[in-house]
Amino acid sequence: MSSVDAQQTDPASPSPSSSFSFPDLYGHGIRLRLWDADSDADVEAWLRGLTDPEFRRWNTPLKQVDDLAGARESLRAKALASTDGSGASYCVTDAASGAVLGHIGVNMIDLVLSVARVGYWVLPEARGQGVAVRALAVASRWALTDLGIHRLELGHALGHEASCRIAERCGFRHEGTLRGAMWEAGRQDAFRDVHLHGRIATDPEPQLP
Repeated sequence: MSSVDAQQTDPASPSPSSSFSFPDLYGHGIRLRLWDADSDADVEAWLRGLTDPEFRRWNTPLKQVDDLAGARESLRAKALASTDGSGASYCVTDAASGAVLGHIGVNMIDLVLSVARVGYWVLPEARGQGVAVRALAVASRWALTDLGIHRLELGHALGHEASCRIAERCGFRHEGTLRGAMWEAGRQDAFRDVHLHGRIATDPEPQLP
């Protein structure tokens, strides 16, 4: 990825008694900001993302979100993770217009082992514009530098070729296949394989257009 023009701060290591604060991130024409569970517009966009057929084809959440009340509850849980430092759930927006484009999360943050996992989705109307690549570039750069993470992992369902291409464009090497590591679409009693990608802080930085 190319260098990111980021306006961000360097957060301190989290502890159970401290309140964590993640910065807004900027680069490649996008802004990443934390989702706001008190914003009706954010809740509506979150619901549209999680109920999109393409999202549900490749993802089966622990708790399915089907309505605005469930979406707001889900976002409040994300806000709690942001507060305790265990996960940063970013709303991907156009830097100029502020339009919501999708989501990217740096999840399962472990500053002791220096590892985290990343996941993303893009709203239907924003697809085909390189949104996921740009968001992943910005979030990865921040996580591997300012946040101080050494290793970022990215997993996607076997057969999700678009996600595979996005990962590789952003320097996440394919490291192998995890057998039966995620649920089948719409089921919690059947499993499918996962492609595992990884990027570490010492990997060469990929160049994006």
